[in-house]
Amino acid sequence: MELPVVNDGVHLAAYRPRVPLSVNGKATPGGFDESRYYQCYGDGNSVASRGSDALTGYETLDAPPNYDFYANTEVWGRRRRFRPSLYQLHANPEDDSKPPMYEETTAGQVGGDSSEEDEDEDKEPPTEPTRFGWVQGVMIRCMLNIWGVILYLRLPWITAQAGIGLTWVIILLSSCITGITGLSTSAIATNGKVKGGGTYFLISRSLGPELGGSIGLIFAFANAVAVAMHTVGFAETVVDLMRENEAVMVDRTNDIRIIGVITVTCLLGISMAGMAWESKAQILFFLVIMVSFASYIVGTIIPSTPEKQSKGFFSYKASIFATNFVPGWRGKEGSFFGMFSIFFPSATGILAGANISGDLKAGSLFRFECVKNGTCPYGIINYYQSMSMVSAFAPLITAGIFGATLSSALACLVSAPKVFQCLCKDKLYPLIGFFGKGYGKNDEPLRGYLLTYIIAACFILIAELNTIAPIISNFFLCSYSLINFSCFHASITNSPGWRPSFRFYSKWLSLLGAVCCVVIMFLLTWWAALIAFGVVFFLLGYTLYKRPAVNWGSSVQASSYNMALNQCVGLNTVEDHVKNYRPQCLVLTGPPSSRPALVDLINCFTKGLSLMLCANVVTDSPSLTAVQKATSDSHVAWLNKRKIKSFYRGVVASDVRSGVNMLLQGAGLGRIKPNVLMMGFKKDWRSDTPQAAHNYIGMLHDAFDLQYGVCVLRVREGLDVTRPSQSHVNPVFDEGPENINNTSSSSSVSIDPEPQPNTVFQTKQGKKTIDVYWLSDDGGLTLLLPYLLTRRKRWGRCKVRVFVGGEADKKEQQKEEVLALIKKFRLGFHDVEVLPDIYQNPQPMNVHQFDSMVGRFRQDTIPKQDADSGPSRQQEEPWMITEQDLEKNKAKSLRQIRLNEVLQDYSREAALIVITMPVGRRGVCPSMLYLAWLDFLSRDLRPPVLLVRGNQENVLTFYCQ
Repeated sequence: MELPVVNDGVHLAAYRPRVPLSVNGKATPGGFDESRYYQCYGDGNSVASRGSDALTGYETLDAPPNYDFYANTEVWGRRRRFRPSLYQLHANPEDDSKPPMYEETTAGQVGGDSSEEDEDEDKEPPTEPTRFGWVQGVMIRCMLNIWGVILYLRLPWITAQAGIGLTWVIILLSSCITGITGLSTSAIATNGKVKGGGTYFLISRSLGPELGGSIGLIFAFANAVAVAMHTVGFAETVVDLMRENEAVMVDRTNDIRIIGVITVTCLLGISMAGMAWESKAQILFFLVIMVSFASYIVGTIIPSTPEKQSKGFFSYKASIFATNFVPGWRGKEGSFFGMFSIFFPSATGILAGANISGDLKAGSLFRFECVKNGTCPYGIINYYQSMSMVSAFAPLITAGIFGATLSSALACLVSAPKVFQCLCKDKLYPLIGFFGKGYGKNDEPLRGYLLTYIIAACFILIAELNTIAPIISNFFLCSYSLINFSCFHASITNSPGWRPSFRFYSKWLSLLGAVCCVVIMFLLTWWAALIAFGVVFFLLGYTLYKRPAVNWGSSVQASSYNMALNQCVGLNTVEDHVKNYRPQCLVLTGPPSSRPALVDLINCFTKGLSLMLCANVVTDSPSLTAVQKATSDSHVAWLNKRKIKSFYRGVVASDVRSGVNMLLQGAGLGRIKPNVLMMGFKKDWRSDTPQAAHNYIGMLHDAFDLQYGVCVLRVREGLDVTRPSQSHVNPVFDEGPENINNTSSSSSVSIDPEPQPNTVFQTKQGKKTIDVYWLSDDGGLTLLLPYLLTRRKRWGRCKVRVFVGGEADKKEQQKEEVLALIKKFRLGFHDVEVLPDIYQNPQPMNVHQFDSMVGRFRQDTIPKQDADSGPSRQQEEPWMITEQDLEKNKAKSLRQIRLNEVLQDYSREAALIVITMPVGRRGVCPSMLYLAWLDFLSRDLRPPVLLVRGNQENVLTFYCQ
């Protein structure tokens, strides 16, 4: 084909794309006529609507890259752009049909005119929620959580217990864990746009809903308990001040409870006022803490007064430093990991900013030594308010404690509902959606605030900071472990979607951090660690069982793909062996919902054992509509709802037979590919077109040619349950409504989720029989399939009876021979009956009925003068039956008639009849005669009939190798 000449008055610049590249939703400047853009791309109108701008060989609908093509949200004030669909790019420009759009707006409107009401609503821009930058939203919030109650009220006491050296180790170990977790968090957070939900959002979108949901609940609960910890720290300070001024309400413990509950109630009011008020309060607390730090540092430098010395403070002294460098354990908490469990919650502030992700714009050299050892109430081992005594101005330290405890409590009171709200909106667990409702422009979870308040108030009643802190440590360590594991797991899957912009992380360092967190959990409190992991695994099991309808592209999905791919490739090196034979079934169901009985029976053979592939052939010319009909996700959704473990494959072909041939040769992956073709019996073969019936038999011949085993199922009431709303029917697979003579329809498949039709193969069969007529040796498939059925619970009580042909005078001998053979196969079948009467002639009445069945397809004897035209007529109508065909196949015809009489006599009450299917020789047995055999053999039987023919290769063996 010659290329067009460019220099004949054609200027390529005139055909450059008119759509500008945009970044972050903002178009680059330039002369861009947006109305023309939407005329072409936005509303789905035809290309021909461009009027005088008719498309030429040079101009296309290709659009340059644009932010809108990949975004999930819209920008107020302008309509969202769409990339042209593949249909628009290669369809005939003269086609005036509206092509389907590639993407849709989140509001559900693709284009076109909107109503006046919508236009009125869009006149005012939506109210923007309050957003915080990295300083106010992250840095200040994290620093306030780190400079919390532990730093002011417990770090001096920890130093007294562990000594300066081990205190440094505790701080260093905590910093390493949080540092590694911070790197992992940064990697996960920069691998895509992070919405609200903080830690839960990061883990759930990385590892999936199973682990993400469980850790979300635990992390939200840990933050709620942290509110109690910081509030108790505040209450402790207030009670100590009251005691120094001889003001006591009840006693120390109850005073802490009363003040704590009052305080958390006030904090609830601030948080429910909105994020803006909470953020302003945090800034105030931050300034107070900074001033208190300055006062403390100045206090350590100035010489200590005699009063301070009497209380144990001697400023900086090398001798005291050396003496106090080693531990001095006291009390039940006196151990390294006991001190670590109390200190570690102060290191969890690194996630304070991440927890409100939906609201973001994107030690010392001295030690106290009390003069009166043993009886002195002061000193850092006895006095929790030691920092106030050291500072230059004690009230500033008290103000710092108030600021640190209240700010941390307030941050946790906000974080817990935000995390829990995201979990509620994902609908992973029942009965929690009530707390996910948001209010106001910031979508504030007011119900979540109340729930957090109740949990915090309950733990405040413990009134003991040293008891609450270790509980939090285990939950936070569990969260940190999963964050690090998420980063590691996402890295090792090598998924193309793992592309974090933050590069300063190591997958092996993340794994080390995850392992360290788990080890430390058990070293802190082994029973608390078991409880934490017990909760995680319980929620994990629940999520795996319920399988929520979410798809977040998690690393678990990527890992599953990797493992499946590696296993499939690994099978290439494993040769087939008869001991490992499995019936891998290609099931010609059409839309699976239209033939549930066929699906249910084959599922009994393959569930948890081998491959099942439901196949659908849409007979149409290749088009977007036909492809969508063939590959619709609704078919898989129906299978999943019915709990059928099956794949689905749809193809588009010019006719059913060629489509089935495509599936026979192309379905499967490596050695995981079908070896048995399952289909329904075509009961309407006499009323349908002869060509359709001929194609049906042609599919059987194609399967035999490709070395497939073949099974045909016939049930008395028919397989097809297609309703008018479910339009696609393949009558070649089974009979359909009389008015349907084609194999496709103009509308897409409509599958109602309820009700699911019940079939005979879903019910328990009780103490019935499965009658197996093993009349010809096909390799053993006729025996293997009933055996697989009996392994299912609903068929387990059925007795298998095996019928074989034989001679009357050798009946017992032949029975023993068959029993011995079946015993070698270890199938557990013990009831064998020899049928010598199958070789008798059938009743004349039945022979007459068979002749009537094939009568309309019999070809008249060709006159001598028309002998020359005979071969051409035979080629035009290969399904027709000649007298020669009837004579050649007379014995087989009579046998099928007789077998039906035997089935009526012996198996009228069976649960299922399995019989070896006769084979019609190609070119000798016309398709209509072969169909008549199958029809007469299985007609007028109450039980379902499964005609089975293996590919003549062994599927059973009695050897051990």
